[in-house]
Amino acid sequence: MESMRFVIEHLAKSYEKKQVLRDIDFTFESGKIYGLLGRNGAGKTTLFNCLNRDIRADGGSFCLEEDGERREVQPDDIGYVLSTPTVPEFLTGREFLKFFLDIHEGTIADPKPLDAYFDYVSIDPEDRDKLMKNYSHGMKNKMQMLINIIARPNILLLDEPLTSLDVVTAEEMKGLLRSLKSDRITIFSTHLLDLAVDLCDEIVLLSHGELEAVAKSNLDDQEFKEKIIVALKEEAPEGGRP
Repeated sequence: MESMRFVIEHLAKSYEKKQVLRDIDFTFESGKIYGLLGRNGAGKTTLFNCLNRDIRADGGSFCLEEDGERREVQPDDIGYVLSTPTVPEFLTGREFLKFFLDIHEGTIADPKPLDAYFDYVSIDPEDRDKLMKNYSHGMKNKMQMLINIIARPNILLLDEPLTSLDVVTAEEMKGLLRSLKSDRITIFSTHLLDLAVDLCDEIVLLSHGELEAVAKSNLDDQEFKEKIIVALKEEAPEGGRP
């Protein structure tokens, strides 16, 4: 697949008097996992919600660029994994997966048997026919990931997806994300610097409503690292910046 770029220009969003996103200008490239780093409340979810068009930005634009040609981002281009996974609680894992495959029949390249998909995300055979309301947080998260693996969106947005997972499941998810990154743009939000360093190829800091690339090599410098840690801890002034 040709390389692809996700270009964001002058994206802005305010809530009442608080400017959450000031002037977001950034280009993400395919084949990389980007760590979107920011403290809780910095606007990471707001940015994702604007990109997924769940909320309307106040200004700015974003597009996909393939072979130098720009085009509008379509709903199918984006996969969004929420920090609190939402799955239909009264379907079994197998029913949900079958339903998803049925409604996307014809658009899924190389469909596989249901159990092959479950194997891929390490969901145990005895859990596949249980109602998803009885699934753990980690299992629901895996089902959300699975849907996005099958749908193969060009842009995968993950909002703090490892926060509530046990260590084993988190490692499995990291392995999955690394295996998926080659032909898509993956943006992974977190407030944990170590996780971003461990998993991501590039780190982008969202602070005071602006995005700034952080060279991973700079994180070897203790003084620079302290500066990032302060940005992750500091609270925004009441009412936001003027």
